[in-house]
Order: sequence, then structure tokens, then C-alpha cells
Amino acid sequence: MERIRVMLVEDDPFWKQQLSEDLQLESDIEFVCVADTKEAAVKAAQELEIDVILMDINLTGNNLDGLQAAEMVNRLHTQCKVIMLTSMTEKEIILKSFQVGAVNYITKSSYKDIIMAIRDAHTERASIHADAAELLRTEIQLMSLTPMEREVFELRKEGLSKTQISDKLTKSVNTIKSQLRSMKNKLVFFKED
Repeated sequence: MERIRVMLVEDDPFWKQQLSEDLQLESDIEFVCVADTKEAAVKAAQELEIDVILMDINLTGNNLDGLQAAEMVNRLHTQCKVIMLTSMTEKEIILKSFQVGAVNYITKSSYKDIIMAIRDAHTERASIHADAAELLRTEIQLMSLTPMEREVFELRKEGLSKTQISDKLTKSVNTIKSQLRSMKNKLVFFKED
């Protein structure tokens, strides 16, 4: 049986120990190494045979250097599949993770799903964890909006009324109503009040 070679990139001692122990219990996973900095992760990806990398996003304070490491690893054209494993749930961070080449995004509160995600990534099964999937579906739908519609959408999401949006954007209320109708036709989840 071919074993999946996994590297963990994590700086938190608790998560290093917990994930290392969990990975070593799996007969089809070979736990290759742990890196705790961006530089160590990139160096290991260049020098070792690794199939899947579990990458934390904040390795040094709040620098988001795990995203930088993921991008660097993917630019090396290694065969490594990067799964982001983090406590962060911000939309921009999730989107950036996929932009830099991550194949999946799992929050640490869902870490029990990581073993299956490793297997899926290794066999190139297209599965995105629920921690990121809903956001990605929404963002893909929002891509159909014009820049002005997107601006109106964001203001509506903040709770502004049609009149408040009209005042803020210096557009007529009828223009805002028209854009809201257009968004309703483009977005299956959008409900015009």
C-alpha cells in the first residue's frame, strides 16, 4: 500500500502534538516532518518527498506567512497539495488561500475531518470542506454582479435601506431599486426586502 507523505506546518505546540499523534495513527499516512516557519516549510517542500502539506496560516504572530509559504510551495511546481488548517474564518483569508493554490481549507474546530481531506487531496478528489464551501459558492455567484451592483449588495448586507444606499452612493432611489431587482435575478440566495 502506498503511503501518503504528509508535512505539518504549525507553530503552536498543542496543535503540533495533537496533529502529529493523529497522523501517526493512520496506516496509510507517513508523517514526514513538522515545520514551524515559512522558510522551513519551503525548504522541506524542496528537499523532501511530500504529497500533502497541512499549513497553518499564522506562523509568526499575525503575519499570514502560511499563505506566503503556500504560494511559494506552489510556485516551486512541487507535487505537494496544500491544505490550509487554521482557526481563521475571515472571507478574505479563505479566498486568498485558494488564490495561492490551496486545495482545501479546514478550520481547527473541524480538525477531525483532516484525515479524510488528506486522502481526498492525495487522490485528487474534488472536495472542499464545508468550512470554506459555502463562502466559495456565494463568491462565485457574486462574480456575476457589476461593480455597482456589488457595492449596492455590500451596503444592503450592512443593513442600509434603499434610501440610505441612494444617499451614500448619490444615486436615485429608482436606480437602487433597479439594481436590487437585477441582483435578485442574478443571485439565487438574494431576497429583496
